[in-house]
Amino acid sequence: MVCTLFLLAGLAGPLAGTATASVGGPYYQVTWGLAAGNSATLLVVPDGTGNPLTAARNPFGQIVDATIHLQANDDSGPLQGVPAADLWLGAEDEGLVLCAGGSTADHATDALGHTEWTRPLLAGGHSQAPCHVYVNGHGVQAGVLALKFNSPDIDGNLRVDLSDVARFAADFVGHYAFRSDLIRDGSVNLSDIVEMNRALGRKCP
Repeated sequence: MVCTLFLLAGLAGPLAGTATASVGGPYYQVTWGLAAGNSATLLVVPDGTGNPLTAARNPFGQIVDATIHLQANDDSGPLQGVPAADLWLGAEDEGLVLCAGGSTADHATDALGHTEWTRPLLAGGHSQAPCHVYVNGHGVQAGVLALKFNSPDIDGNLRVDLSDVARFAADFVGHYAFRSDLIRDGSVNLSDIVEMNRALGRKCP
């Protein structure tokens, strides 16, 4: 089920770098594959070896498709050629730490004014705050995505190293910590150790 989350009618500033001039607007409609009220968590790794948005997990640990779609239009119709580099995702609390270009859209808007996010992000850190879609640095005027993020790069320095292992170890023997529940099954357990071990040494390209 695709849920329309918000419609952006204009931004806080002008949109630069588009290939098609607009008569009015531009206007942006964002949808994703989860029903209203549902959330998902995406595992991210700085080198992009985390999960694609098509394999995010819901709060019960089940795999869900959290693909994000963006439709760009102006008063003359679909807005083609908005560069992928001008379209990115970010967490409201800035807990998601991005490598350069780490959360840009899969491609520029096509002839129908459409693009999407399906690929793994190049990022670290962790966030349970709302996720926003940004266009040329400006956030949408209304609406948020209930998309959370965690990573073996727990401290968000964009390298999975011993400092992250130390934090993970403390969470493993302590109270539940979202940041270390890498499998997102509601507990920090052996499955998360496997993910942490797999990512050790990973960093931005």
